[in-house]
Amino acid sequence: MSWNDPNASTEAQKYDNPIPSRELILSTINEHGEVTHQQLAKAFNIDDPDQFDALGNRLKAMARDGQVNRDGRPYRYRTVTKHDIVTGTVTAHPKGFGFVLLSDMPDLFLHEKQMRWVFNGDTVEAVGTSTDNRGRTEGRIVDVVERRQSNFIGTLAHDEDGYCVELGSPNNHQPITVTEENVQAFNAKQGAPVKVDIIDWPNQHEFATGKITEVLSDDNDRELIIETTLLNYDIPSDFSEAALEQANAYQEPTEKDLKGRRDLRDLPLITIDGEDARDFDDAVFAEKRSGGNYRVLVAIADVSYYVTPNSPLDKDAYERGTSVYFPHRVIPMLPEVLSNGLCSLNPDLDRLCMVADIKISRAGKVTGYEFYPGVMHSQARLTYNQVNAYLADPNDNSVPESLTGNKDVKKSVDTLHQLYELLLKKREERHAMEFETVETYIKFNEKGGIEAILPRTRGDAQKLIEECMLLANTCAANFALKNELPVLYRNHDKPDGEKSMRIHEYAKNFGLSFPEESPTQADYQRIIEATKDRPDAISIHSMLLRSMMQANYAPDNIGHFGLAYDEYSHFTSPIRRYPDLMLHRAIKAKVTNSQQPVMDFSLDGAGTQTSDTERRAEKASRYVESWLKCHYMKDHVGEEFDGVVTTVTSFGLFVTLTDLYIDGLVHISNVGDDFFVYDEQQQQLIGKDRGTVFGLGDSVKVKVAGVNMDLLQIDFDLKAKLQASQMNQTKRDQPKKSTASKTPANKTSAKKSSSRGKGASKKS
Repeated sequence: MSWNDPNASTEAQKYDNPIPSRELILSTINEHGEVTHQQLAKAFNIDDPDQFDALGNRLKAMARDGQVNRDGRPYRYRTVTKHDIVTGTVTAHPKGFGFVLLSDMPDLFLHEKQMRWVFNGDTVEAVGTSTDNRGRTEGRIVDVVERRQSNFIGTLAHDEDGYCVELGSPNNHQPITVTEENVQAFNAKQGAPVKVDIIDWPNQHEFATGKITEVLSDDNDRELIIETTLLNYDIPSDFSEAALEQANAYQEPTEKDLKGRRDLRDLPLITIDGEDARDFDDAVFAEKRSGGNYRVLVAIADVSYYVTPNSPLDKDAYERGTSVYFPHRVIPMLPEVLSNGLCSLNPDLDRLCMVADIKISRAGKVTGYEFYPGVMHSQARLTYNQVNAYLADPNDNSVPESLTGNKDVKKSVDTLHQLYELLLKKREERHAMEFETVETYIKFNEKGGIEAILPRTRGDAQKLIEECMLLANTCAANFALKNELPVLYRNHDKPDGEKSMRIHEYAKNFGLSFPEESPTQADYQRIIEATKDRPDAISIHSMLLRSMMQANYAPDNIGHFGLAYDEYSHFTSPIRRYPDLMLHRAIKAKVTNSQQPVMDFSLDGAGTQTSDTERRAEKASRYVESWLKCHYMKDHVGEEFDGVVTTVTSFGLFVTLTDLYIDGLVHISNVGDDFFVYDEQQQQLIGKDRGTVFGLGDSVKVKVAGVNMDLLQIDFDLKAKLQASQMNQTKRDQPKKSTASKTPANKTSAKKSSSRGKGASKKS
């Protein structure tokens, strides 16, 4: 040994052929700044092959443990500094691994061992250690900065090591140990759902310990999953006492409240919403003007009058960011005394509102607009179904008297429909995208079980309201930009280069061109139009939709790519979206010559908060819907159903059941008696021996093979290919079909599966 190691004795005790200690290696790397394995061996005068290999293994372990970073080929090692440490949020995968989500760089991959320290949603400091064979940067947790939650709902379990509470996804990797005394104190039975508070957080060697605080009833699974999801996604469900006190103090509007407002109570403003809607935040009216021009009023609940800046109500609303819609329950952004009461534009009641008063030419162009606070008196609460029935047949008996018996309301609805048809042409001209996708809703029986899963239909009533909302949102964005108001815009960026290239290659299947980069709305619309009448249109359009960027909120406007607007904001739903409330405040301050509100948060911070809470709400809603569908399918294991292939991967086919709209996976091992290869370009699995092709839009018969409630996975066995989509014939039928860019997909590979839910959205 030719190195001076302060830990030499320790190393000698551990190893027959000792090498430099980690401490010495670190100090040596610090001296040199950056070294290779070869250079480090030379510095230590190591020429023995076994010692050289051992040094390499130690360097690898130090990189794994986050003591050194390695880059390049050959690897160059350097010590980890504070500049290497990043802060992000842990997202856990049901299979035990996870990621540290980072805003300005690629996420860090966390192995199962690293996940022993954390729960989903925890904020951590971490360092990147190395790159795995899939190109992912592996991470090591340095410190847990903040725990997202300290109480959970799980299932009591018992084994030879004692009692623990097993958590559901996404924390199913992290059981919480509880004492036998704690279990006996609550007389809790194995398998019972329980609430548990954390006493000691987990570490590398021990799971978390906790204390059961409540045994829950499992009589109603769908209510229990809501409570579990609210905890797991850190969604507030109870309002502060101060917020409730503030909300309950408000009374019905008086003359004092109407001061400075434009009186619209004589106008036939009406609300048109879904059958189950309880919060009515928008009312509409339209009239024809001279020369064939139009005037449309979009009156929105004046939430800003009640939810004052930095008040308890405001702080609770900001924390929530949005209302959360589950299949059978809503977690509102505002207390119900406001959301369903004073702020809701209920019929036959005076209600405070903010109005977008818009003038439109007969060519469908906005020629002017005005914003002002008003007071209205809704003359009818109509549903989409009722208005659709009226538009189809004005004499339909199901249409309520509040529409047919009020000539002013009737005239306004007729004008709204005429205006919609005009605006639809403008929508087509600017190539705004409208994909063929299916939204569903769950119908429950009296016992709380699923009775049916049904598609949501979109008739002209839904579309005309949507167009009115788009008008108000674009005018509000334009007003905010012109006046440099401190607001959040609803941005939707162009697709990135990688996604554009993928669609470019796929579009060749239809004989269509699509740019390799910087696509326009017209490029997308060309594919939409060319494929809309195909039986596999929904599958194709879903793929196009997945190629789009996510929309978000930000103080700088970049436009909305999907809607083809240069400027766009959210103005029309302040009851359920915080950015809308912010926009209302800013516009009202401007038009009333008042001072702009000074908030406790920055605009950038508000953009991040509202975008994050929106994502949180979407994930929670999808999780509950997936759970409900998986729970429903447990009773149908072994049964056969018809379905359609909606996604193709290297490991199998995702199939959507035709009548139930539930997704599951046919694993590659269950596709057929052949060796299949995956053609990413054409989105197909192709049998190497028999030439059988499976791809998007194929009709198949499947059997429900199993349901995993922990992973929310539904597995199908393929029983038969019923009908091939036009593009997915056998090789014998299409001998010249290209099979370029194929990746082998071994039918005996490890089983993978997934179940995906589709959430229904409220009007935009």
